[in-house]
Amino acid sequence: MGTRKIGPAVAAGCTMVLKPAPQTPLSSLALAAIMTEAGLPPGVLNVVTTTDAAGVVEPLLRSGDVRKLSFTGSTQVGRILLAQCADTVVRTSMELGGNAPFLVFADADLDKAVDGAMVAKMRNMGEACTAANRFFVHRSVADEFATRLAERMGALTVGPGTQDGTDVGPLIDSAGRDKAAELVRDAVRRGAKAVIGGEAPDGAGYFYPPTVLTDVHPDSALMSTEIFGPVAAILTFDDEDEAVRAANDTEWGLVGYLFTENLDRALRVGEKLETGMVGVNTGLVSNPAAPFGGIKQSGLGREGGRAGIEEFLEIKYLAIPA
Repeated sequence: MGTRKIGPAVAAGCTMVLKPAPQTPLSSLALAAIMTEAGLPPGVLNVVTTTDAAGVVEPLLRSGDVRKLSFTGSTQVGRILLAQCADTVVRTSMELGGNAPFLVFADADLDKAVDGAMVAKMRNMGEACTAANRFFVHRSVADEFATRLAERMGALTVGPGTQDGTDVGPLIDSAGRDKAAELVRDAVRRGAKAVIGGEAPDGAGYFYPPTVLTDVHPDSALMSTEIFGPVAAILTFDDEDEAVRAANDTEWGLVGYLFTENLDRALRVGEKLETGMVGVNTGLVSNPAAPFGGIKQSGLGREGGRAGIEEFLEIKYLAIPA
């Protein structure tokens, strides 16, 4: 997260204050040390670690000394920061929550779809804003897709990152694990079936097993909540319009994924999806050269590529008579 913001800011000639997430201060301090070693002048990058984000950030934003805020985090916190930026009209970039739909059409190559699902769902144990959250699969291939995805998810080894052979480590903290567990319990109470996983293991650590749910009810809490864990919720659809309506039925609009062998359908559905990014037959959309960001309540602005640098620049127009 730090490099995505520091890189374009430095390229644009800005000094900056980096406030890392309270769960991950050490990686940001290590990054600052690396950049100092690489020759970044003193005072260009300043790292402030704190467990009291509001107490540190709000005074900075209201001081009038900050000209730009770039934030990655939840939509809830993003709304608060936008309000704090309003008084001094601080320019903002917001990379907020996601609720990514993953569409699998009847003509999809299921090998590609399952491979893509593993990437889109299991990056960082599902703790990614781009993680596929809601899987909409055509009824004719839903059973096979669910079975194959469950086989792949079930073959992953859960354990500490220091242990050889570990595929899936712990979630970030107890709140993250408890949230995933409660979302699964809610879905099961509403009729969902856990094809694999579905129960947090006993013992120490914030572990939650890779989980595939089928027969998920549309009113389940995980359909309107960013899971941020290794849980794939599968629903079925019968036609393209139904799939698009269901995919767009969310306040978020960061990324969507679709799998089909029909290029016309891919382009048509890709345009209809209310997301800032679309992965066609791929579960990975992040690319340093591409503009990364969402619409609706998934954020404002873009990171990456030329657009990412322009977020840290101001346009000035000089009119000079001939």
